[in-house]
Parts: sequence; C-alpha cells; structure tokens
Amino acid sequence: MSNRAASSRQVDGVRLALLSNRFEGIARKMANTLMRSARSGVINMARDFSCCIVTRHNELLTAADSLPIHVLSGPDLMAASMQQFHPALRRGDAFLHNSPYHGCSHPADHTILVPVIDGDGVHRFTVLAKAHQADCGNSQPTTYMGTAKDVYEEGALIFPAVKVQHDYQDIDDVIRMCEMRIRVPGQWHGDFLAMMGAARIGERELLSLGKELGWDALHAYEKDYFDYSEQRMVAAIRAIPQGRAVCASVHDPLPGMPGEGIRISAAVHVLPVESVIEVDLRDNPDCLPIGLNLSEACARTAAMVGVFNSLDHSVPKNAGSFRRLRIHLREGCIAGIARHPSSCSAATTNIADRVANAVQGAMADIADGIGLAECGAVIPAGGGVVSGVNPVTGKAFVNQVILGVSGGAGAPRADAWQLIGHVGNAGQMFIDSVELDELRQPIYIHERRFVADTEGAGKHVGASSIQVEFGPAGAAGISVAYGCDGVQNGPKGVRGGLSGATASQQLRRADGSIEPLPAWALVALAPGERVVSLCCGGGGYGEPDAREPAQVAKGVAEGWISAQRARDVYRVALDEDGQPDPRKTRELRAQAPGAGQSGT
Repeated sequence: MSNRAASSRQVDGVRLALLSNRFEGIARKMANTLMRSARSGVINMARDFSCCIVTRHNELLTAADSLPIHVLSGPDLMAASMQQFHPALRRGDAFLHNSPYHGCSHPADHTILVPVIDGDGVHRFTVLAKAHQADCGNSQPTTYMGTAKDVYEEGALIFPAVKVQHDYQDIDDVIRMCEMRIRVPGQWHGDFLAMMGAARIGERELLSLGKELGWDALHAYEKDYFDYSEQRMVAAIRAIPQGRAVCASVHDPLPGMPGEGIRISAAVHVLPVESVIEVDLRDNPDCLPIGLNLSEACARTAAMVGVFNSLDHSVPKNAGSFRRLRIHLREGCIAGIARHPSSCSAATTNIADRVANAVQGAMADIADGIGLAECGAVIPAGGGVVSGVNPVTGKAFVNQVILGVSGGAGAPRADAWQLIGHVGNAGQMFIDSVELDELRQPIYIHERRFVADTEGAGKHVGASSIQVEFGPAGAAGISVAYGCDGVQNGPKGVRGGLSGATASQQLRRADGSIEPLPAWALVALAPGERVVSLCCGGGGYGEPDAREPAQVAKGVAEGWISAQRARDVYRVALDEDGQPDPRKTRELRAQAPGAGQSGT
C-alpha cells in the first residue's frame, strides 16, 4: 500500500469517527432536551424515551443512549409511513405517530417525527423523539392493557403519522382531541411540548451541520458509516461458531387462559461463512384476543435485541449492521406482524421479552461463550401505573412508577446487570427515586430491598429480585395497574445455570394481614393498605459449581445469598471467618454433577 493510500484511509477513518460523534451528539442533545423538559415522571425520572436520526431513505443512522425496543426497528417504518401519507413534506412540518399498525412500537409510545428540509425544499433526514406516556387514553388508567380483547376495548387514540404542526405552528384540532381523552391533559401536553422541542433541536442541529459541511458530504458519510458497520457485523458473526438452535420461552397464561401459557419459539441459524444470522419467528401462535400481540416494529426489534446481546457489544447498531440479519415474520402472528384491530397495548414488554430471551437462549445453545440467560419478566406492581386524585391539590394524577424491577441475566463472562429493568430497554431506563416519587404523587414507599437467594445461580449469576411495598399517603386511596409475567414461568438459566426467582404480588390490609393478588390486576388501595411487589430475578449462565469460591463468599458477606445456599447450590464451604475452605469445597464439588441443584 502506498503512503498516499494509507493516508487517505486514515483520513476516512478520522472523518467517520468525527461525524459519528457529531450525529450522536445531536441525538444526545435531543434526549437531554426531552428529559429536562418533560412533565411525566416515567419520562423525566425513569427516562422511558428515545431520540434518533434516520436518513432520507428511512434507514436508522444513530440512536445514541436510546432504548433498544424503541429504535432498532420502528423509526425506519414510521418515517416510511410519514412519507407514504405525506409525500409533499415541507420545512416546519411535524407529525404525531403512535400506530403499531404503521411502524410504531405500541400506542403508549407517542412519537414526534420532523422531516429535515434544506433551503431548496429537499428532504435530507428525519428526526424522531419517542416518549412512553403514562396515559395514552386507554379505557383503564394504564398504558399496558394486556387483557384488552382488541384495539377498541384498549381505547387509546391511534395517530398514524398525523400532522400536528404546519409551518412550525400547532394544529390545535389534534391537540384538543388528545387533551379530551387524556386523564391529566396538562401533563400530556407538557410531554408533547418536550418531544416537539427535542425534535426541533435535532432539526436545527442537522440544518446547521448541513450548512457547515454540505449535504453531499453528509450523505457520503451515511454510506461509508453503514459500510463500516456492516464490516464490523461481518467480523462479529465470523468470530462465533456456525450452528442452528431452537429455543422457547413461555409467557404466563393470562387470567382465564388454560394451560402453561404462551409458548414463544425462536429458530436461530448462525452462518459465519455467509456472515448472516437468521431468526425465524413464524412458528408461533396466531394473534390472540389480548393486548400482548407484537407490532412489526417490536417483533423485529426483539429478535435484534437477542442477537446483539449475543455478539461483540461494540458493533454499531444501525442500518449497516442490520444488513446481516434476516428476521422472518408472518402476518397475524402474536410474535410477528399484528394487523388492526388486534391490540398491541403491551407490545414493548411481555411477548417481546420472551422473543429476545428465546433468541439469546438459542445463541447460548449454539456455543459456550455467546448468548445470554433469560432476563426477568415484567410488569410487577413495582413497575405499575398509579393513579387517583391527590387529596392535597384535588387534581387527578397518573404516572408509571419504576420502583422495583431488576431482572438482569447472567452472561458468558459477567454477572447480571442488576437493574436492567427488562431485556428490551437494556438498562437505559432509571429506577425511581423513592423521595421524588413520594413528592410527585400521594404514595408512601414503606420498603424497597433486594431479596437474598433469588438470583439465578450459575458460573455468572442472574439478578436478584427486588421487593417493594407501597400504598397511598393521606386520606385518599390510589389505583395500581400492572400486568405481571413470570409468576409461573420464571427466567431460565442457560448452559447449566439455574432459573431466577418467580414474581409475586400481595395485598397488605390495614390490619397487617396479607393476601395474594392476581398476576394481572387494577387494584384499588384504600388508605392504610399496601401492595407488596416482588419482581423476577434473572437466569444464571453456566454451572453454579463453576463459580469462583471467592465470588460465592463475597455474595454471602454482602447478603446476596445465604451460607446454606452457598453450600447447597454453589457447593462452596465457608470457614468461621466466611472465607472459602479449599478442602471442603473440593469435596463438595467432587460430588455427582447436579447434586443439590434443585433451583432457587
């Protein structure tokens, strides 16, 4: 290679790095605007939102710090539907999109799309700001209506890329429709303005970047960056063994549903020579009269989440790396492409999590050192939607609280991320501050703690369960809506790892007595009553007796596990000082494989 050619390649690499940082910086500016100006706690505390940039050809370019379930697929589909419904885009336009039948994840994820139009009227990019709404107009005060028979019973307003701004001015007719349907209209309108502000920040920054560097240079960068990302994906796939595996993850039955539940299967085929990974989700049940059906965006994304969880984490997640994925879906399938009027109310979580878990479990079956155990299921009461009337202000309130959701899975080379939340958000959401939740709505949190001996045991352990106990503060009651998977079918381990703890929900009466609550409920809590929520743990990776004895001893010392569990499950004997006893540990581990390993 000549010095000139080497120099040219180096300059190209520098240009890619600099422009990648510029585009990611724009996405982060959008996200910062949204987080700091939104009104809903689920947005400005829990950070349940995403901001991204797609190309004029509707390809995901960057989605820095976004929730994977929001952005891996969906922004591309939504931007395409915007262009389909509005072929004559103009500067100053903005569109509200939440239709799961036209590319959005689920109706609660309100999305603002703004086409970036240059001075000559040419469409250059599209920016998106998506934020999960505490209330999207459902017939019940919750954004996850898993028991809804169809979109009509669900009740949310559906906006398939509806224009909400023209020439930078609001179209008030649409805003009035939302305000009449939302239980706390001022809160929704504040979130709407925050999303709009974030999208306009992105538009402004991209127009400035285009003026600075020229549009041709930016579009050339797109091609180069996608090609680079594809090359990184090729290298990552070629680094893992060829193989095919089919893995299933079972969602609990909903109330009134017989049998073990909803079995979600994923067939994964790794083809290193072709540098392709195929995921086939077609062999799954048809759409059901429930709110768990997946939108196309969530079905594609959930499969991608399982794949990317199993590969080199540094591979860019954009349209370039996506070229090496083949996701097979079918229409009318619960884990495929739902069509109107099937309800997709909870499409981002329950079945989507089972898809991602099945995919990463299949990857783990193909070879040791890749894949992931199952992450814990959602949504316990500790992640539910609270609502009612504040006795101090006399005003209605509604908000999703993220008080107690853990669920991370054991990995080939690391223990679980304790507060991942669920597999689809990859830890990008934050757990709520107890004090701020108590300030924002009339609730009192009596307890929040990790529970010992609930982790999925393994060479690398899954997350421990979190128990939360909370109820109304003051003289008025509250409602708590939740839909909890993982009560019957806990998160499974892989490659010899054990399952994490199952979830449970209970009601503590004012007299202190405890009674079980159903897995799916809208619970009315009177003053003095509390809900006791236990979330799932996470599955373990690898045999528990392969775990380093020092790590087991540390877990006992810090209270994650008991000394009895250390002995019975991990087969580690501790001395009087809590340190591993090498001789006794060797004797325990010399027993027949699997001795004492009966689960959590």
